[in-house]
Amino acid sequence: MDARGLRRCLARFTTGVTVVTYQTPEGTRGATINSFTSVSMDPPLVLISLARKAQACAALDGVPFAINVLRSDQMDVALQFAGRPRPGAHIPWDQVDGAVAPSLSQAVAVFRCRPWQRYDGGDHVLQLGEVVDAEIRGGDPLVFGDGRFTVLGLPIMDGPLVYSLDQPPAPGWTGAVHRLHHLTESG
Repeated sequence: MDARGLRRCLARFTTGVTVVTYQTPEGTRGATINSFTSVSMDPPLVLISLARKAQACAALDGVPFAINVLRSDQMDVALQFAGRPRPGAHIPWDQVDGAVAPSLSQAVAVFRCRPWQRYDGGDHVLQLGEVVDAEIRGGDPLVFGDGRFTVLGLPIMDGPLVYSLDQPPAPGWTGAVHRLHHLTESG
């Protein structure tokens, strides 16, 4: 199988952008990761995929960590923890008493985890964490797909549905788009 073609195909799957943060004897550290998923609700488990060659892979073995879902305007934070720091980037940390791991104060969601289990994943290690605390904050998430950062667009099914006697229900915004399209065509 062509590795480059596989990578391009996998890039078509848009994901959220997270930074996994943790404490080491040298200080607070983090790594940008987009391979993150929920695994179980009982017990509450999540999974991150870590490249074996990454420093974070060895550092996270047996260590509590936090998964920070980045806000749409935090591309500089994502790049900072991906090893591509931007001049003047500010990393805002939470000061949470008794937290199992350090976290980013402006993330849209934070999952604080205890290490649960690690599994072989080829050139990656699959790290499961038991969620001991979760926090939701305002804002839109940063997303990554087709090799670039982006933000969410208009929600497709947001708001009430418009019902018609002779057509299936449609989201209310479709009528506004149709009217706008009609106005631009008519001049």
